[in-house]
Amino acid sequence: MFKNIILYRIADEWKGELADIDAGLKSMLFQPCGATQDQAMGWAPPRGEAHGALVESVAGQWILRLQIETKILPSSVVKQAAQDRADRIEAGSGKRLSRMAIRDLREQTMMELLPRAFSKRSSVPIWINPEARYVVIEASSPAKADEVALLLISSIDGFGISPLQAQKSVATCMASWLMSFDPPSRFDLDRECELKAIDETQALVRYTRHNIEIEEVKRHVQNGKMPTKLALTWSSRVSFLLTDALQIKKIKLLEAVMEGNESQDEGEDHFDADVAIMTGELARMIPDVIEALGGELAD
Repeated sequence: MFKNIILYRIADEWKGELADIDAGLKSMLFQPCGATQDQAMGWAPPRGEAHGALVESVAGQWILRLQIETKILPSSVVKQAAQDRADRIEAGSGKRLSRMAIRDLREQTMMELLPRAFSKRSSVPIWINPEARYVVIEASSPAKADEVALLLISSIDGFGISPLQAQKSVATCMASWLMSFDPPSRFDLDRECELKAIDETQALVRYTRHNIEIEEVKRHVQNGKMPTKLALTWSSRVSFLLTDALQIKKIKLLEAVMEGNESQDEGEDHFDADVAIMTGELARMIPDVIEALGGELAD
């Protein structure tokens, strides 16, 4: 459910309840792309059931889902179709089209091709922890997470969130752990890291599926390469990749978590169990990650 996450802090002023969120999300329900629309997004039932609730409460955790539909229309296809039309027009008139005319022709061609384009759907799960007052957005980049965050803010009356920040530099903390081979309590170094030079060379070194508790890694750090990614394991229960931008990527629940939680019936709906297990582990891990980085930076 959550593989790559970015954390946001809920503003102190917001005191809303589950019903407030549900009401707000209804103002921006997902509707499929129109004939000449290249993308559509809106809120959809997180269980995937038609006409279901737009926010689900599972074990005290609130789950939402942003649905996205995108028309697949490669720019190269539009460019070639527009160029073919431009060639025919120029051949018939004997005059060369201006840049503005070609641009208008491309826009017209795109509008004509969109109704015939295939559509691709994806979704973004969002988790609100009402007690700890933070929001978790599934996203592989801060830009994508911020786009979802803005939609969330615009949908829910009075709702405000901002990126959760740590007291200490994430890169500096990771460098310290690599130099000492001694990460904070409850964490273990895993078998992946990325180091990047801070000078103009921007030299990059990656270790993948490799023991990183070696002198060679220390020397890279001593020579001015700072960690941008570091694989860690928390309490032998969750493995993940921490980035210097405080993103938590490649989240994987380990055997200690999954034992006894495997589905007995493949046809059964396991939404509640999946949410409870994932959020239960991450709700305990996230505070440890923030504490390892010196705690949360206050506003």
